[in-house]
Amino acid sequence: MHRALRFLLITGAAGVLMGACAAGTLYAFQSSLDSDIVRIPDALPTLEAERPPPEAGVGENWLLVGTDTRSARTTTGEGAAARLWRPGQQRTDTIMLIHLSESRNRVCVISIPRDSWVTVPGKGKAKINAAFSWGGPALLIKTVERLTGVRVDHYAAIDFQGFSAATDAIGGVDVEVERTVRDPLSGVTWKAGRQHLDGEKALQFVRQRVNLPGGDLDRIKRQQSLLNSIADKVLSAETLANPVKVNNLLRSLTKAISVDSGVTPAILRSRMLELTGLDTLDYVTMPVRGTGTQEAQSVVYLDTAQVRALSEAVQDDRVDDYVREHDSGNAVDTVR
Repeated sequence: MHRALRFLLITGAAGVLMGACAAGTLYAFQSSLDSDIVRIPDALPTLEAERPPPEAGVGENWLLVGTDTRSARTTTGEGAAARLWRPGQQRTDTIMLIHLSESRNRVCVISIPRDSWVTVPGKGKAKINAAFSWGGPALLIKTVERLTGVRVDHYAAIDFQGFSAATDAIGGVDVEVERTVRDPLSGVTWKAGRQHLDGEKALQFVRQRVNLPGGDLDRIKRQQSLLNSIADKVLSAETLANPVKVNNLLRSLTKAISVDSGVTPAILRSRMLELTGLDTLDYVTMPVRGTGTQEAQSVVYLDTAQVRALSEAVQDDRVDDYVREHDSGNAVDTVR
């Protein structure tokens, strides 16, 4: 009897010790990730009266931005050697409003053309990417919130160098090209069919706009196609069922991006794991009425009525209904 009791006590103590060690390891990893994250303290607008009010039960919205300094010096993430934003020196090459449904089984990625002619608070009419140039993340978020009426809950930015490194960290991705096309600026010819992209090729792929029939609108579809391929790889059962792969992905992600001050490793991990039950991933371009010229600049005019309808769908967490009813989703499995 005494031997049995002693055995139980020893094994119980060992179990507690192993649990404590595991908890300690997880805490150490979380702390390490937390120290990797580069946060922008003033990314989100501070005056609540000027923002759409927060609402419960309608999902979560992230603004994902890619900066276009085209510099060899990294400006986002752990390796940032230059400031993320300098007044008048940087614009946003990519602007995506990403809506996560409350149930986390639906995601919609809404790309806003960088040349969209909009009202920038305090500045008047201008291209939307000028908002970042003039006032950094906070002014860009205020501009998007004014345009859509949608509250931005979190902000994430990645520059070209960070994007390339993140793509390499997951072993590259595959995309499907509809027909052979040459980019005269980079000198790259994309052959029809499947292309495997490492970090450098991924940058060349999403930068091209010349020789694409839809110009910047086709480039948006390329960006979405690449994001879709990354999501497929990251959210695959093979990846998410492997704790080591999940941790490696989190490590590469936290080293490549800069975020608002409210983003923690726990949020990043939980969002990644919550999306394992994803049913719908839609890609949309903010509705466009046409193109034109303003002050010697080529601009994109948004379709005000359709922007309002799409924005209301996001606010009500029914954006998948909007996409289905308007047949507005972008085909990203194969792109030009």
